[in-house]
Amino acid sequence: MKIYIKYMVSLRYKRMVEDEMKKLGLKSIVLDLGIVEILEDITQEQREKLKENLGKAGLELLDNSKSSLIEQIKNVITEMIHDTEELPKVNYSDYISEKLKYDYNYLSNLFSEVKGITIQHYIITQKIEKVKELLFFNELNLTEISYKLGYSSVAHLSSQFKKITGLTPSFYKKLRQKRKGHTQNE
Repeated sequence: MKIYIKYMVSLRYKRMVEDEMKKLGLKSIVLDLGIVEILEDITQEQREKLKENLGKAGLELLDNSKSSLIEQIKNVITEMIHDTEELPKVNYSDYISEKLKYDYNYLSNLFSEVKGITIQHYIITQKIEKVKELLFFNELNLTEISYKLGYSSVAHLSSQFKKITGLTPSFYKKLRQKRKGHTQNE
């Protein structure tokens, strides 16, 4: 069962949440800042105690509808970038709002509070993951990739790629090919 914790935006909070879970006897994994997977059933009493203890530290346990909404936002973005051949022709904000039937400002504020990043930044990181995948499998060249993912130019794609990964796309591709060659030779 996944639970979502509002304002959990640093590693310090992550450790604190892990400690609280242990105190309550819950086996859990922190999947991401703001998201914890509890590996067993949680009683209402444990949930209330967790909510109380997190509240003392300035964190907030989100109710199931907000938790579900965060997951839905991520799923729409994943579907939009990874599972379709072509990105939507409308603004991402309009697309997400239309799909989820919520005002985009509400979705954006909720997402930022829980995840500690904007929806736009999350979209960029997902697009860069898609670029890495396409580079790894050598399916398209950079010009084709930038067009496919809606970048205005290869330079814009390269700039975002470097900002997120610290590497240029061409260096990343060479690095992956070297690693790929080493694993095939072993």
